[in-house]
Amino acid sequence: MGRKVNPVGFRLGIINDWESRWFAERTYTDLLHEDLRIRRLIMRELTRAGISRIEIERAANKVDVTLHTSKPGIVIGKQGANVERIRQLIEKSIGKKVHLRIEEIKSPETDARLIAESIAEQIGRRVAYRRAMKHAVQQAMRRGAKGVKITLSGRLGGAEMSRSVTEMDGRVPRQTLRASIDYGVVHAHTTYGRIGVKVWVYKGDVMPERRPVTEATLSADLAALPAD
Repeated sequence: MGRKVNPVGFRLGIINDWESRWFAERTYTDLLHEDLRIRRLIMRELTRAGISRIEIERAANKVDVTLHTSKPGIVIGKQGANVERIRQLIEKSIGKKVHLRIEEIKSPETDARLIAESIAEQIGRRVAYRRAMKHAVQQAMRRGAKGVKITLSGRLGGAEMSRSVTEMDGRVPRQTLRASIDYGVVHAHTTYGRIGVKVWVYKGDVMPERRPVTEATLSADLAALPAD
């Protein structure tokens, strides 16, 4: 099961949260397409800004957009000019009030999306794909990742037939629901065609919070037990 589904979607509602948080009944389709427009616009305007994740929340006629980036300086721009321009573009696109928030990613070496983007960029510059993969794995493990797996698929090195190559270090338990696994997919566009880059980063287990045992909790648990 863990091999066939997106590792982030597989854990939604268990240890992962949704990237779009809002509720709609009749206008669901319109709001969904609005979200897609916002994401496409941001990724198009900020291609070099190291955007890893875009979170969208809605309240009444206002939209809160949070950008998780490794390069907040590029996103904000000189005296906040760039972030204001992006905000105005989004407002013009969807016709609603937008509040834009920037959050910095402290460790981009362990972010799956940013690792995949870095490898895709290096492949586009004709860097040896094995070297790019090994370097990314070593960097992530050095920065505290418990396990990293990188898979490249396509006409690697300009070969006639497409194939897949995998580089892995540590362990990546994809079927364990409590395992915090970051996942990213990016396509590298080369003269030979498109090469897919998939990255899994295992950051450790997320354990449930332990409830302190007190008289109140103990009596509540006993009261919940079925009567004989």
